[in-house]
Amino acid sequence: QVQLVESGGGSVQAGGSLSLSCAVSGYTISGGCMGWFRQAPGKEREKVANIGIDSAARYAESVKGRFTISKDNTKNTLYLQMSGLKPEDTAMYYCAVAPSWYCSRGYPVENSAYWGQGTQVTVSS
Repeated sequence: QVQLVESGGGSVQAGGSLSLSCAVSGYTISGGCMGWFRQAPGKEREKVANIGIDSAARYAESVKGRFTISKDNTKNTLYLQMSGLKPEDTAMYYCAVAPSWYCSRGYPVENSAYWGQGTQVTVSS
């Protein structure tokens, strides 16, 4: 059974930093694709950052230069380092992963069946 557990969310003031983790069990993240997403109340889910099957990191324009996505294959964990946080970054943050066979077909990781339950990030002004 594949499980993803996010942690590291919290409340910070604008300009602060948080580091999110996504611990994955029942599935090996190396070779696949993965990403971080967020959803604020009343808004659509947004892709924040992802690592493709080519291991390249990609970011939403809104977070470029402030967020960094990374992974540790030995710990089977995905990370999102966030700095320069803004009130508009307030949202529930989710991680998702997908296997290499799925990613190599060009399917988006956001359509993967493997998602975490989310961790709340709140940024006050």
